[in-house]
Amino acid sequence: MNVFDFDGTIYHGDSSKDFVFYCFKKFPKTRSKIPAILWYGAGFGLRIVKKKKFKEKLFSIVTKIDDLQGAVSDFWQSHEKNIHKWYMEMKQPSDVIISASPEFLLEPICKKLGAECMMATRVDEKTGKFDGENCHGEEKVKRFYTKYPAGEIDEFYSDMYCDTPLAKLAKKAVMVKGEKLSPWKKFK
Repeated sequence: MNVFDFDGTIYHGDSSKDFVFYCFKKFPKTRSKIPAILWYGAGFGLRIVKKKKFKEKLFSIVTKIDDLQGAVSDFWQSHEKNIHKWYMEMKQPSDVIISASPEFLLEPICKKLGAECMMATRVDEKTGKFDGENCHGEEKVKRFYTKYPAGEIDEFYSDMYCDTPLAKLAKKAVMVKGEKLSPWKKFK
């Protein structure tokens, strides 16, 4: 099977960041969360706030959105164009997508893309709080083996070295930079 990171890999940019800014524009009530997001973001930048806590503050915007699923659907109508062409040309139903972005955000687009399996950060749609760990780094490996205990990765695609734990499991690992695909080792 082929395994893919989502943001910066299949998707041009960061879907979480794009969604938050989309919500600030479309749902004015979400802007009340900006001061806390900036405060926690600064703390994260200074390494005094953990990434999980910062991301929970970021996704706390969901408390200000009456119809989250409708907002997500509208978001993908305007942002689906950010899916890279190379992925659209090679995608297969057996693809596994593993991402640190929230499940509620990626589930609709992954279904539309026809991916067999999507694993992402479980975020409560009412509070923005995480249910478990951020699906990042080694956590991606844990999630993969929970779903596929004897799973083998034929090809792995990512744009970030934090995904090296998954890359090491693959028969072939590919580094993605926009539309350019290169062997993982070329970037080491």
